[in-house]
Amino acid sequence: MNKALDFYFDFSSPYAYFAAMDVNKLAERHDLTLQWHPILLGAIFKKTGARPLLSVPLKQDYAQHDLERTARLKRLPFIMPPKIPFMSLAACRAFYWLKQQDKTLAHTFAKNVFKAGYQMGLDISDIGTVTDLVAALGFNVDEIEVGLKDQSIKDELRSAVDEAQDVGVFGSPYFIFNNEPFWGYDRMPLLEEWIVKKGW
Repeated sequence: MNKALDFYFDFSSPYAYFAAMDVNKLAERHDLTLQWHPILLGAIFKKTGARPLLSVPLKQDYAQHDLERTARLKRLPFIMPPKIPFMSLAACRAFYWLKQQDKTLAHTFAKNVFKAGYQMGLDISDIGTVTDLVAALGFNVDEIEVGLKDQSIKDELRSAVDEAQDVGVFGSPYFIFNNEPFWGYDRMPLLEEWIVKKGW
């Protein structure tokens, strides 16, 4: 059986924040190779006609309530970012630039972005905030700024979004294990049961 788990997410998704705090432990429990795939849901929503959850009347009130009780259950800090929904373009580009340098550092950066946005309340759509988070990992600000403008990085992000659509990704977080899709943070227990039972 394939031992790879693909984790697709948009940094603007609060539920992806909770998933990002749990997914490494899930992968470690089952000796899986975890692949992180930050994407831009806005591009996919153009195809599906969907809207960000927190911009939909009635749903946004429920989501705010549910996110707060989820944080209490998981005993995680939770602050709604100052701008939401927002475009996570800079954070996504920074991830793929870092991935070219060091895949492990890219994963660390992704978790740090979520913590900055949802634990500290920072504006993670801001390129300055993103640059600071990359620099904290030991990189020079000038090389980061050049990297974020690199055409190959822009192309890699565009390809990541296209590839996500090709495998059926339409929301965040979204997991694929052995071609089996699971959408949503609340599906992580089901995903783990599928891994343990090798499907059903």
